[in-house]
Amino acid sequence: MILRRNRFAELVRRQLDLFELDDAALLAEAREAEGTWRRAGRDDAEEAYGDWQLVVEAIAERLSEIRDTFASTLEEEPADAYRRSFDHAAEKRFGVPPDG
Repeated sequence: MILRRNRFAELVRRQLDLFELDDAALLAEAREAEGTWRRAGRDDAEEAYGDWQLVVEAIAERLSEIRDTFASTLEEEPADAYRRSFDHAAEKRFGVPPDG
């Protein structure tokens, strides 16, 4: 079995580090909204879930923006590899896949 090193791993890690710093308030809002949803009673759960989903969508959009901006500087084949690497790392790290 041949293991191939992900050539974009370090770049993606640094991009996600910067996202985590730059968008710390958005990530904190997501954690807070998720906690509110999980603690919500039956009557409030649906609204709390919707609030959490809105924040998750904002995170996904921001991640997509970062990914697509860099991918636009690459040729098609490396851009596809980069997008796959970014999407995998973002979902693993934040539990949110970028918009597609």
